[in-house]
Amino acid sequence: MTEDKAVCALAALAHAQRLQVFRLLVVAGPEGLTPSVMADRLGVARNALSFHLKELAHAGLTSVEQQGRNLIYRANYLHMNDLLGYLTEHCCQGVACDVDASGAACAAC
Repeated sequence: MTEDKAVCALAALAHAQRLQVFRLLVVAGPEGLTPSVMADRLGVARNALSFHLKELAHAGLTSVEQQGRNLIYRANYLHMNDLLGYLTEHCCQGVACDVDASGAACAAC
């Protein structure tokens, strides 16, 4: 992942409602969700949700597919994992990093 793509993805997630939408899509899994279901679950106006979905799609964090009359949005797990990889690429000073059960990284971190 390039620095520009990482900045774009992080900027898209740097808004509370977009972060909530993205997390909801991650939990929904590969089946995805329609905008109306997301709006109901999050208590967000549909027109506001549309704006946030556009921003997440522009950043490559979501995909959209037309199924009949419905749009199905899904988290783009590949892009999400690429972003996480970019953020942790130099963790532990380039040495393989082990994370223990408490979530603490190795001593080099």
